[in-house]
Amino acid sequence: MQRNKGAGFSLIELLVAIAIVAILLAVAFPSFEDSMRRNRLATTTNELLGSVSLARSEAIRNTRGGGICASEDGLTCGDDWNKGWLVWSDGEAGTRGSFDAAQDAIVRVVDAHPRMVLAAVDGAGGAVNEIGFDYRGRPMNGAAADFNLQPDTCPEGQEMARSLKINASGQMVNHREVCP
Repeated sequence: MQRNKGAGFSLIELLVAIAIVAILLAVAFPSFEDSMRRNRLATTTNELLGSVSLARSEAIRNTRGGGICASEDGLTCGDDWNKGWLVWSDGEAGTRGSFDAAQDAIVRVVDAHPRMVLAAVDGAGGAVNEIGFDYRGRPMNGAAADFNLQPDTCPEGQEMARSLKINASGQMVNHREVCP
């Protein structure tokens, strides 16, 4: 009886192939994880920049104002930017530069990004939950705000943190920073 040697793999050959794949994955995984972390950071940064830009544009377009605020449910303003945020346009009546669910129109709702940490502070270091813009696109009461963004696991010494500052004219500036 003659055996056909090309009919399949032996157990030894299969185990060697699995070992080689495991070694390659162990070498590639840290690089892949770093790429995913950088991608999440870039996506969140761009969404926040776009949302602030949209809030300013809406405030200028409707000549009444608009803004952006932290929001968990996409219907009301909250106090945690890590839950998401919403952009609104001021309505005909109501408070200017402050969200009023009964009067204002919600323009965009952005869900939170998992594994990212986002906080907004004013010049004195106090928490900021809402930023309103006037009809010129400037922050209400001349108040500037700083957004601090970084991955939840930020490798020490790597440039993976972002500081996004809204200045007195309403423009947002993005600065790269090193993880603490």
